[in-house]
Amino acid sequence: MKVSLVSLGCSRTLVDSEVALGGLKVAGHTIVRDVKDADVAVVNTCGFIEEAKTESIETILRLCELKKKGKLSHVVVLGCLAQRHGEELRKEIGDEVDGIIGTNNYGDLARVLEPLKAKGKVYEVKAKPHYILNESTPRYSLTPDYFSYVKISEGCINACTYCVIPQMKGPHRSRPMEDILVEIKKLAARPEVKEINLIGQDTAAYGYDLNRTLQLPELLKRVAEAAPDKWIRLLYAHPGHVTEALIDVIAKYPNICKYVDFPVEHSHDAMLKRMNRGVTREKMMWGIETLRKKIPNVSIRTTIIVGFPGETEEEFQDLMDFLKEVRFERLGAFMFSNEEGSRAYNLPDHISQEVKLERFNAVMAQQQAISAGINESWIGRSFKVLVDEENKKEKVWYGRTEADAPEVDGQVIIHSKRPLKPGDFVEVEITDALEYDLIGECV
Repeated sequence: MKVSLVSLGCSRTLVDSEVALGGLKVAGHTIVRDVKDADVAVVNTCGFIEEAKTESIETILRLCELKKKGKLSHVVVLGCLAQRHGEELRKEIGDEVDGIIGTNNYGDLARVLEPLKAKGKVYEVKAKPHYILNESTPRYSLTPDYFSYVKISEGCINACTYCVIPQMKGPHRSRPMEDILVEIKKLAARPEVKEINLIGQDTAAYGYDLNRTLQLPELLKRVAEAAPDKWIRLLYAHPGHVTEALIDVIAKYPNICKYVDFPVEHSHDAMLKRMNRGVTREKMMWGIETLRKKIPNVSIRTTIIVGFPGETEEEFQDLMDFLKEVRFERLGAFMFSNEEGSRAYNLPDHISQEVKLERFNAVMAQQQAISAGINESWIGRSFKVLVDEENKKEKVWYGRTEADAPEVDGQVIIHSKRPLKPGDFVEVEITDALEYDLIGECV
């Protein structure tokens, strides 16, 4: 069959999509980029928050319309939304779609889809997902040649009250270290690869399920040594699991990006307790201060949630003061999404959407000013930049410093007298700054 896959959601879902397509290709199916050229359209869905669910449903229905017009023969729903709401989807759109498949079958999707060849339908949603990829799992890359995501673990060790990820992805399970290193060494051997991003639901918890110790420092050390000429970037590190040993490894190796994804979610201890974050403000401040002391040029990215049930004006102001004091280099904010099945769903004192929006806007306005000030301090300095793409109309290129992760952070707008191409490392002198982006000249 000719198969096209639409991947929604985060980079972890993207890796799952690569695994799904890799297995299909090995089984003899043809992968096509445009759904209009496909027999089968697969939507790898996100079911994390309401906005993501809405996007998933809208995408599915749009593809079902193409099927009605004869442009597709099959539409398949895969992944987190299917895992979380499989039976509901079966009742509501089961007649329109041809498959509903949870998060346990990325690696054997070709087998699961066999009934489609005989015009049959597929429903496969396991109660407890346990799948995890390994170094021999076929992958079909959906990223540019010069960067890759390496998933070091699956599922989640935490039990945050607002989150349903453990229901969709299962308990935390780490890949064996040697298994990950085989994948890293393969990437290190490819000269076109310039950046390797380590991902998981909580990368800092890596290894705890294997022997009750946090093994990320050792893994990161070995990854850095196995790929000495690549940028190594660490994403999704829960503040409660960031240790001094981990910080020391990041500080020691020049090829490890001086960038830490450190999602605090809130600052007030009462809020952190209601969220069941398993960390205190004091512990988070220790992590931030230690990172900045030991890694002078570190960029810390965080995420926060506003409007969690019971968040008082005092607690919100505490968050605003905390963000103003800490001055995170990168920040993403979310309005609390009341997800059925989460422990927060039945909490009292829910916040109105109007107040959530006011608080969200206040956070983003404050962070915009902070980000602008940080960026202005970079003017006159030179940085190594990884080129991402060319804007032929504007005659500029876009790239990223090590302080910016793919697709989620800012960019450098590069002016250059010589032609550049995606995947080039270039030296750029910063000449101007915007709120979230930098402008520079290629040296």
